[in-house]
Amino acid sequence: MEIPNKLYFRIGDVSRLTGIKAYVLRYWETEFPSLSPKKSGTNQRLYRRKDVETVLEIKHLLYEKRYTIEGARSFLQGRKGTHRAVAAAPAPPPASQSSLFGPDPGQLAAKAQEKLTGVKTELRAILALLS
Repeated sequence: MEIPNKLYFRIGDVSRLTGIKAYVLRYWETEFPSLSPKKSGTNQRLYRRKDVETVLEIKHLLYEKRYTIEGARSFLQGRKGTHRAVAAAPAPPPASQSSLFGPDPGQLAAKAQEKLTGVKTELRAILALLS
């Protein structure tokens, strides 16, 4: 779905873009803390691009993946918490210290990064073939 390059969207615009009725969008605002459009001086809801993307993600979770509202809320909050945890993760212990509980998290992260780099390279090659 192509979201127009606008600073703000009114609730009717978001409704047309996403296929979600305005009253459902207003209800979702009460259920999902991550969905919080600003209000104008005339009390109209003004959604930012991030809000429209959140609406699309909620729609996907509820209608396609068949999550309950509580499950979708937990999923979105868990994902938000994961990003914070990754950003605030403590530095791994020095390589000389071996863990009693399995492989070193730093080594696992490095291996995961290597695999992601390989996947990115393969995807770029596929894109080049398709172009």
